Amino acid sequence: MPVPVPRQRAIPAVESGQAPAASTVRGPSKQEAPRTAEPVENPSGAAANNLTLLLIEDDPGGSPIVPELLDASGKPIRIRTARNLTEAERLLTDDVYCILLDLALPAASRTDDGDELAVLKHVLELAPRHAVLALTASGDAERAAEAVRVGAQDYLFRDELDGRLLSRAIRYAVERKRSDTAERRLAEGRVRAQENRRLERGLLPTPLLEGSSLRFAARYRPGRSRALLGGDFYDVVRTPDGTVHAMIGDVCGHGPDEAALGVELRIAWRALTLAGLCGDELLGTLQQVLEHERSDEEIFATLCTVDIAPDGRRAGLCLAGHPAPLVARPGKPAHLLPYDNNGPALGLLPGARWPRMQVELGREWSLMLYTDGLIEGHIGQGRERLGQDGMVSLVRRELSEGLAGEALLRSVVNEVRELNGGELTDDVAVLLLDRSA
Repeated sequence: MPVPVPRQRAIPAVESGQAPAASTVRGPSKQEAPRTAEPVENPSGAAANNLTLLLIEDDPGGSPIVPELLDASGKPIRIRTARNLTEAERLLTDDVYCILLDLALPAASRTDDGDELAVLKHVLELAPRHAVLALTASGDAERAAEAVRVGAQDYLFRDELDGRLLSRAIRYAVERKRSDTAERRLAEGRVRAQENRRLERGLLPTPLLEGSSLRFAARYRPGRSRALLGGDFYDVVRTPDGTVHAMIGDVCGHGPDEAALGVELRIAWRALTLAGLCGDELLGTLQQVLEHERSDEEIFATLCTVDIAPDGRRAGLCLAGHPAPLVARPGKPAHLLPYDNNGPALGLLPGARWPRMQVELGREWSLMLYTDGLIEGHIGQGRERLGQDGMVSLVRRELSEGLAGEALLRSVVNEVRELNGGELTDDVAVLLLDRSA
């Protein structure tokens, strides 16, 4: 982000006719009446007590170089002084909202002796969330401007310092820091969104259904905040013999490792399916992949695979600890496919077997595969969960209203979320295959 061009020097109140000139660089003259400083507002927007300005300067005489300051309620602002960075780090508590740094402070280490702004850079690293004002002599305008380019919010000249000027400078610095932070976060959010879109195109599958009459739709919602992918995964491919293979799975857990493992299992499933493996042989090989790739021996994955015959009227079903798919046919209520002959989740039992069940689909049907994130959401404020029965009832109602394809999945996922009273904590993946007569 471009840094605004700093002003060439701070304009003291005396030049604008708002205050008399100070006769000393260490505060008001003994002969002039004490001036009331302009109130400084709490950067949070509320008038809070005990606001603190941290002054970092090594004044051997110990006299303050800043005049008395008042907060928005007229109470004196506490000025805390640190003579080096070690003291500054100790005094940098939560009530400090601005730092006034003397650029003449000696460097923290010998290696920094050649860098005129080494102390400022150390302070910016020490307090990245605080507004920083650089303090220097009026003859050192070039270094003052460079301080702003390095990261200070503004600069002040020591021999022009008074309460009104300092109050305005503090308020400006705090607001500018807040604005810079908000703009940086917005820019980071845009970059993250662009990266997520690129990653999504690369990580989420593109169905390989060329030559098939089946229609495909899918919805994916990761459970982790700001995450692109969760541990759920799915895929659909058509092999040269005309069989359409569909799969959906769920790696236990919600972290990035589980998401990466889900992508690995999906890619392995597609490669093995295109190589001709099916049913128990395919799942056994996937279990070997999981055992080699997982970061912990307790990690497992549930899986549901369906292979639909070229004529589209029947399918083979394998379940590895996964919920059974839902099928809907014209004139008949939607229902779950058989779950009796299922096998264990991948990664639980060495040498496990996964029987393949034959299922009659008919001429026209819709087949919905889903992960347990869709059925484990709560209903209202209580502990009751939606469950498979609740999901079946919900889908039946949506189908009766004429919804199909993407619109059906979008409505189902949104209603499950509303019943839960907000975002679902678990990942949700749903895919739908339709065959029309």
